[in-house]
Amino acid sequence: MSSFAIAANRLQRVGIIALAVLIPITFTARGTTASAAGMPEASTAAETPMTASHVPILLFNGTGTIASDVKAVEVILSAHRLAYHTANSAQLNGMSESQLKAYKLLIVPGGNSITIGDNLRSSTTANVHNAVNAGLHYLGICAGGFFGGYSDHNGLNLTSGVWFDVYSNYGKGTHKAAVEVRDSDGEALDQYWQDGPQFSGWGSIVGEYPDGAPAIVEGRSGNGWVILSGVHPEAPESWRYGMKFTTPAGVDNAYAGTLVLAALNGTSLPHF
Repeated sequence: MSSFAIAANRLQRVGIIALAVLIPITFTARGTTASAAGMPEASTAAETPMTASHVPILLFNGTGTIASDVKAVEVILSAHRLAYHTANSAQLNGMSESQLKAYKLLIVPGGNSITIGDNLRSSTTANVHNAVNAGLHYLGICAGGFFGGYSDHNGLNLTSGVWFDVYSNYGKGTHKAAVEVRDSDGEALDQYWQDGPQFSGWGSIVGEYPDGAPAIVEGRSGNGWVILSGVHPEAPESWRYGMKFTTPAGVDNAYAGTLVLAALNGTSLPHF
């Protein structure tokens, strides 16, 4: 059995345990936003605002993120019945370090990492950095992966000064493609890639691009657990138009759930 499958099976058991805790609150917390003061605001009148202590995940949907990828991540969270709040740039700027530390996991999805960083205060990224070092976990996908590293554009620097370059995809000149990602057992999944990073120089390698460059990595930043992905396993079938994949979208989406659960629970995945 491949390490992709082993990780999925192990974390499925963890997810079942998490479900028992999260089911009572999922449907009131899902789809709410964090206010500028850091407290959730219900998206409908029927929903009851809840404190971050009851909601484990904060999903960033601010300036620089792509709405369709935020939605794709929300689909994965909903499939696992995981409660979450969303926060845009202004709302994240309004949150203190202690309010951030009330969550277990911050997810930053795809988009433009420069735009993300430039629309946040330096004090905000410092608060996030410090919250992660204190125990908040972090999952960065594509732009969120760039943003998690060092950057002159107000990156989080969860990587002790290591910055990341775009994966060249063999210099094919394409900006999006089906790219094979191999696990430590040599098994592979075709993943949606769109100008995503490679993570040379930091963390343990969970998945490799075809040329051996790190595609998915994990590691600690202080007491926080950090997972960075240069590809989009959460990508829906609709993103695949004009490209040939050997891996069904559902299989990749299941692996996205594996990454979320590993990040949420601070679990190490099989790595090289």
